[in-house]
Amino acid sequence: MKAAALMLLCLLSTAALALEPGDRLAPWTLLDQHDVPYTLSKQTRVLLVARDMDGAKLVNAALEGKPKGYLEQRQAIFLADVSRMPRIIATLFALPKMRDYSYRILLDRDARIVPRYPAGEGEVLWLQLENGKLVEQKVFKEAGALKSALEAVEP
Repeated sequence: MKAAALMLLCLLSTAALALEPGDRLAPWTLLDQHDVPYTLSKQTRVLLVARDMDGAKLVNAALEGKPKGYLEQRQAIFLADVSRMPRIIATLFALPKMRDYSYRILLDRDARIVPRYPAGEGEVLWLQLENGKLVEQKVFKEAGALKSALEAVEP
């Protein structure tokens, strides 16, 4: 009986965390790959979330060849969970490589923010926002589809 009650409580708490259209996203601040802070604001129109390296590779492929400031022009930001990456690997290899990218990557180093959003493994979660509220969410598993969606956003 206790196990059933615990399972029900877990399911209810998970449902409570699910984002629904009209929900306001709580503001947060994270550092990017250059250690520059960014705070989620009402001006953000698109939040891209990657939970793992495969998701981050999708974003990288979608933005390949795009000029610096491409995401910013579209009021879009990219949030990546790097909490599972060993610190030594991040410091010696991953961060130096990320600094060469033409776009900003907000790094969730302690898994404080990304778990708020239902991004799956190997995919990119797209949260369409208006004045800080969720309008729509989509999931991308292919770089081409993500690239097309980004190109459709008016700068």
